[in-house]
Amino acid sequence: MEISNRKAYHEYFFEDKYIAGLVLAGTEIKSLRSGKASFNDSYCYFDKGELYVKSLHISEYSFGTYNNHPPLQERKLLLNKRELRKWEAKTKEKGYSIIPLKIFLTDKGFFKMEIGLGKGKKIYDKRETIKERETDRDIKRKYGI
Repeated sequence: MEISNRKAYHEYFFEDKYIAGLVLAGTEIKSLRSGKASFNDSYCYFDKGELYVKSLHISEYSFGTYNNHPPLQERKLLLNKRELRKWEAKTKEKGYSIIPLKIFLTDKGFFKMEIGLGKGKKIYDKRETIKERETDRDIKRKYGI
């Protein structure tokens, strides 16, 4: 079970990646198990030394009652203090952002999020990436690799 943010790879160059734990409610877990999450414009930010993910949309659980969660609430990410301090210093530099890349289920039944430290691409970088992808695809078609 994996939900990925494919648009992020088009918008950013990623220098570093970490896997972080997520603090979730019961109905959020049930919605994630059914694959109902969206990364539209989601990002991570620091608040008082802790890392949160904002605008990650996890749909309400269809069988949830009054205990259902709000779909766009901020969720805390769990990382080591050393990792948090390192990335907080990096995000203070110009152009760096922390972007959620994918949410996946571990063997133990926990949901984890892969986050990446990204620097935004310029328009010409995006065109270059598309051009490389198309040439690789053409080579694979031609030679059947």
